[in-house]
Amino acid sequence: MAADPKARQPVTMDTFLDGVWRENPVFVMLLGMCPVLAVTNSVANAIAMGLATTFVLLCSSALVSLLRNAIPKQVRIATYIVIIATFVTVVDYVIQAISLDLYNALGAFIQLIVVNCIILGRAEAYASRHRITASLVNSLGMGAGFSLALLCLGSVRELLGNGTLLGVAVFGERFQPWSIMILPPGGFFVLGAWLLLFAWLKERKARATQKGERIHGT
Repeated sequence: MAADPKARQPVTMDTFLDGVWRENPVFVMLLGMCPVLAVTNSVANAIAMGLATTFVLLCSSALVSLLRNAIPKQVRIATYIVIIATFVTVVDYVIQAISLDLYNALGAFIQLIVVNCIILGRAEAYASRHRITASLVNSLGMGAGFSLALLCLGSVRELLGNGTLLGVAVFGERFQPWSIMILPPGGFFVLGAWLLLFAWLKERKARATQKGERIHGT
């Protein structure tokens, strides 16, 4: 079997930054919306889900990359799902052993990591075509980008919904919590605000680039 030329591509900082910024799975690609909207009513839940997803993403991508030449094409998706489900089971038991309160707060969304399109997409589109080093760096970037997005939503929702950050009061006793922020509609409102911010930053960068090209062109 001929070697895939993509597997020989060098690992650079862009391999990591693509997932954090340029291809952020939430703010750019709009993937994994179920946990983003469901578990980000607090910072603790957001951090836990982000770390759990990153762990599964790293481990599954590494194993898929190592076995990429041994997995038959006809059963590759089923194989990827089995690999992902194995690491999700590990995470499920670890969280349950560490904190039952956190486990109950995250609910079924821990098990639903199995069908998170970010993880399966990385396995199919990247890990199955690149060596383990590049796959790990890319997966770490995607995991960091996903965790960052969860943290952005969780911070805003907990601050406005409870007046706390990681359970610590921030605004004092006179603050009137915005209860809607810890409810499902609050997740949509905050996500929309972050998407609007990212769209504005992207448009601003595009305008600056066009302006620079015009200046250099003249």
